[in-house]
Amino acid sequence: MSKPEKLAITQWAEEDRPREKLVEKGPLALTNAELLAILLGSGNNEENAVDLAKRILQQYDHSLTKLLKTSINELKKFKGVGTAKAVTIMASLELSRRILAAKESTQNIRITSPEDAYKAIAPHLYDLPHEEFWILLLSTSNQVIEKHKIAQGGINATHVDVRLILQKSLLANAVGIILCHNHPSGNLTPSQNDKTLTKSLKDACQLLQIQLHDHIIVAGETYLSFADQGLL
Repeated sequence: MSKPEKLAITQWAEEDRPREKLVEKGPLALTNAELLAILLGSGNNEENAVDLAKRILQQYDHSLTKLLKTSINELKKFKGVGTAKAVTIMASLELSRRILAAKESTQNIRITSPEDAYKAIAPHLYDLPHEEFWILLLSTSNQVIEKHKIAQGGINATHVDVRLILQKSLLANAVGIILCHNHPSGNLTPSQNDKTLTKSLKDACQLLQIQLHDHIIVAGETYLSFADQGLL
């Protein structure tokens, strides 16, 4: 038995077509699949653009965070997605990530909880395929003075120079530090190296009368706080 023929988007009612729907009702009215379909422009000989977009999102568990981690070659595995479409999607995702990071970095952020710290650093870390260590430098009122990337490494390990963290802190006249890094594996469990680094940094901070408030591990849309876990 042959498969039922799928209607092309041009055969849909005009108010249901993604482009027309966006013009008429604005982008908030569209689903993630409809927005992705606009970027795709067209589907393949078996699927229209919306159905193709739905299949792509399903492959990433309907998580935009997971989609952010994809690559051009991964997208090209989907029938109907060539280099041009994959590049368009990747460029759009990267713009979204940069807009989010810029918005967070320019806001007057005050840290009152581990969740605040996570929100402040997440745009820089949650979608990375490799490890990075960052610091949030705080004022006496726990305002974020500066953010700095301290080190970048591979999937599982990164060398962090405690002296560099202290140097950045002193130059910014910071009185507090929050250490942050990501686990690309998604596993929130602190490694022994994570614990050793935290202790070394805490001891060094005490000599300079700087407080290490927390160490945040980011794993996608979740995080672990050393302070919450009693690990400081």
